[in-house]
Amino acid sequence: MPRIAAVLACLIALLGPGAVPAASAADTLPVPYQFIPSAVVGGLPGADAPGTNDWTCKPSAAHPRPVVLVHGTLGNRSTNWQTYGPLLRNNGYCVFALTYGATQPLPYPGAFGGLGDIRVSAEELGVFVDRVLVATGAAKVDIVGHSQGTLMPNYDAKFLGGASKIDKYVSLSPLWHGSAIGPSGTGAMSAAFPGADPLSLLGPAFEQMNTGSDFINQMRAGGVAVPGIAYTNIVTKYDELVRPYTSGIEEGMTNIVIQDLCPLDYTEHFEMAADRNASLQVLNALDPAHPRPVTCSLVLPFVGGA
Repeated sequence: MPRIAAVLACLIALLGPGAVPAASAADTLPVPYQFIPSAVVGGLPGADAPGTNDWTCKPSAAHPRPVVLVHGTLGNRSTNWQTYGPLLRNNGYCVFALTYGATQPLPYPGAFGGLGDIRVSAEELGVFVDRVLVATGAAKVDIVGHSQGTLMPNYDAKFLGGASKIDKYVSLSPLWHGSAIGPSGTGAMSAAFPGADPLSLLGPAFEQMNTGSDFINQMRAGGVAVPGIAYTNIVTKYDELVRPYTSGIEEGMTNIVIQDLCPLDYTEHFEMAADRNASLQVLNALDPAHPRPVTCSLVLPFVGGA
């Protein structure tokens, strides 16, 4: 997302040979529901989030499509998915995550993704999805994205032929209308670059996500939802980066405002990727035939809940 850096049971009887089951009690991975602490502790250089990128994983009959996790701006395949990697793996999914748009090599290569031209990032995603499909033998994937990761895959779907490879598309803090958060430059930076947003010097993605940008206009032209894909948007009223938060609400899609389900949920943009209440909605969107009951637990900004 623009303008701010992210800090860093049982076996299923019908499983085919080699398919991944829902995790037993013995091999269940811990699932943290606190974004900032988990990203800082777990986001090691070059690491995969727990439960992700097992290239020997074969989808089960219960969950025949692998899930591809698509991080947000300044995130990577590890920092963004400390919750959803283990959560989805525990629930029997093959889970994969990539780092895309990592155009800046510092502090180490791949540390900060989502900086490059979103169109180029969509090409990277397409290559990754093809690799996942070959490895798993699946016909399609499901997408779970956060922030820029809710927008970029739709470029692949609309313009690069990716629609035929995507079934369900679940978005956490999406920005289908862009974000009107405004320039971030202040002080010496603004003086050095008058009329410009200094963060855009890190890469074009920041400017592309502005409301009314050429990229957003291109994405919205002719309609946002791509036929054949089932979209679910999960938004928070307290989003500090997607402004207004209703930018994530779009016609032709299922739209969920998390506070309508749980008034005790004060999650903002970052914690949305670790929010326990939102995670139930993600599981329901991926597997609507087996809905989880709606629950409500207290969630605090940035640090989440128990």
